Amino acid sequence: MNENFLTDNPPLYEIQFPDPDHRAARFVHDIVVRFGGGVHLLDIGCGTGRDAGYLAGIGYRVTGLDSSTRMIGYAGTRHPTVEFVPGDMRSFTLGRRFDVLTCLDSTMLYCHGNHDLMAFLNCCRGHLTPGGLLVAEMRNGAFFLTDNELLDGTRTRTVTWDGVPYTSHTTLWIDHAAQLLRRSRVWEWPGCTVALRQHSAWRLLFPQELRHFLDLAGFDVLAMFDQPGPRTEQVWRPDAVLSTTLSADRLHLVARLRTDETEIEGEQWCSLA
Repeated sequence: MNENFLTDNPPLYEIQFPDPDHRAARFVHDIVVRFGGGVHLLDIGCGTGRDAGYLAGIGYRVTGLDSSTRMIGYAGTRHPTVEFVPGDMRSFTLGRRFDVLTCLDSTMLYCHGNHDLMAFLNCCRGHLTPGGLLVAEMRNGAFFLTDNELLDGTRTRTVTWDGVPYTSHTTLWIDHAAQLLRRSRVWEWPGCTVALRQHSAWRLLFPQELRHFLDLAGFDVLAMFDQPGPRTEQVWRPDAVLSTTLSADRLHLVARLRTDETEIEGEQWCSLA
């Protein structure tokens, strides 16, 4: 076992983060219908392919992209109607455009620096059709401006996979200088002689900051809201009124690529800003 414990064990990932009702994928479909997107969709950070598979099943032509080869391999066996490709979200080059790009579950926040974030958005620009949609769902940086329950100590959880109980102890804290939400997760299970420690981090993006980066990359923000969504207490529904207070834990983004921003010189699909 290495430090990428969940991504190296996709079945355990799905047990740790279940979505039996496909709320995330249904959220994407409803957003696409509400804001007038098309059927060619690229899911960036597709993970186990759960969302991509559901969307393909209701008529989308889906490609899934992820940096984890184990996730891609697992997804391909579970969802054969979807094309899965390995790739880095900051530098992928597929050579074609899509009507919709999705980036869910804070995947966008793995772009820790401004340079990485602009590289990602430039890749999105290079792979969207004129007027195409970018749909993203992530933690909301503004939520952490005040004290909140996510930072009040270590959280312990046990899940069972193949009859073996796996226990995780997760601690979150803010790295103010780097503008990151850092996470330490320690895993234990029967027979494990040395606990496995995993460290990761997400960029904390604030709403106005996010609007600025999207504008620089050639996008118009159509909607930015905290609730409802696939991972909020207020469950998403197609006719939901979008809350724009942006004070809750999650931030949901819908942006459209401006039609005059799609031209890229030569064959350079992605360029670092």
